[in-house]
Amino acid sequence: MFDTATLAAYLVAAAVLVLIPGPGTAWILTQAATGGTARGVRAAFGLETATLIHALAASLGLSALLATSAMAFEVLKYAGAAYLIWLGIKAWRAPAETAPAADSDAPAVAEPNIYLRSVITGVLNPKVALFFLAFLPQFVHPERGYVWLQFLVLGALLSLIGFSHSLMLSFAVGRFGRRFSTRAGRWKQRVTGSVFIALGLRLAVQQRG
Repeated sequence: MFDTATLAAYLVAAAVLVLIPGPGTAWILTQAATGGTARGVRAAFGLETATLIHALAASLGLSALLATSAMAFEVLKYAGAAYLIWLGIKAWRAPAETAPAADSDAPAVAEPNIYLRSVITGVLNPKVALFFLAFLPQFVHPERGYVWLQFLVLGALLSLIGFSHSLMLSFAVGRFGRRFSTRAGRWKQRVTGSVFIALGLRLAVQQRG
């Protein structure tokens, strides 16, 4: 399905793109800093589930709809922006979360629905769908057949790379985050809220193209 040169080029390009800071990185960092490694890992699972959903959508041609339909793009864009801003406001208004003491063996508490929230955050980002439309086709060869399967394989590889990166961030930030005192919890939540509000506003003004 893929020759060695094509696959190697894709893996390098995908790794570089994953390492570029973006909304996904900010989401993992804030979740791990707020709730510890376990919460960061759950968030990573959610984001990469969304990546696979986008890969499936791309293989079925739905990403092309976002590229050609201004209305579809606008609806998804504003839905995603509203969701991010809502998360930011919720973080600002929530009571301070406590972090375990540095010498505590108790695991950090992972919010039960953080996985679902992460999936929604990833799905409601039209830039991800457009990324699949603009990036993946460069490595898909219709003459080799099973174009939909090529999309899924490339999407799965991207998800695997992204998940590995998120795991490293979660473990690093989760361990560091547990050193914060309880009084730092409120400050972290305000930073988190500010990040999500800023991301939502940025997404709201995102243009097609």
